[in-house]
Amino acid sequence: MTLDDLVDDVQDANRDLKDAGFALDRESRTELAMLVAALDPEDSDELVRRAIHALFDSYVQSGKLDFNLRSEYDATYDEYLAGMSYDEMAGAGGAGGQGLPQDEEEGRRYQY
Repeated sequence: MTLDDLVDDVQDANRDLKDAGFALDRESRTELAMLVAALDPEDSDELVRRAIHALFDSYVQSGKLDFNLRSEYDATYDEYLAGMSYDEMAGAGGAGGQGLPQDEEEGRRYQY
């Protein structure tokens, strides 16, 4: 394949993405079109799912998720997964350190 083929494939993907079931600005659509051309997924939705996972992982690993959760909810991702605050885990007040019922706990647990 050649550079001309790449240009054609990106332009085709860009046109197809205009009809996608989600809204994208021009820059995002062009970037996604380049990824579609380069990675050749089954559909562009697969790349959107991968992007969400990559962004989530990046925020977890960098501590940005905890920073934002702490700022907004006074909790961390680990506390969310455990269903109790660090103080409750240490046995101080609150729910008595018993956590969530089993069915709610399974819904919160995120598997990497």
